[in-house]
Amino acid sequence: MTSPHDPLTIGELAARSGLATSALRYYEELGLIRAARTAGRQRRYPRATLRRVAFIRAARQVGLSLDEAREALSRLPEDRAPNATQWNAVATTWTDRIDQQIADLERLKRRLTGCIGCGCLSLRKCALYNPGDGAAERGTGARYLLGDEPPSAP
Repeated sequence: MTSPHDPLTIGELAARSGLATSALRYYEELGLIRAARTAGRQRRYPRATLRRVAFIRAARQVGLSLDEAREALSRLPEDRAPNATQWNAVATTWTDRIDQQIADLERLKRRLTGCIGCGCLSLRKCALYNPGDGAAERGTGARYLLGDEPPSAP
């Protein structure tokens, strides 16, 4: 019978967290989580790793990269739940990021009503916003969807 204090195998952590073992090994490789090794080189994760994995999943859900999740995790304790001050520092960063995502989505929503959200990648269809492929001078990708302002319509 296992104790609630016993470390978790990678299979147990995968089952409890809902992530594949390959994802957990990748997170370990990136330094997001840590495992101790048994004499037989099997991974054993402290139970607090469940909280860290949940944190990573939440970070990904709000659009943070794994690098950003690692940076946020570096400000939180590995072996216990963060206190209110520690969590508020991270939550403030997340709030700023979510506000930026909302603004980006609102901008995209406004532009989708024009045509194809004028990126503009369709030179034949969109001589109105991108005459002479002027958007190409601003860089690669759908420039107007990325935040560049299209020229005024003639």
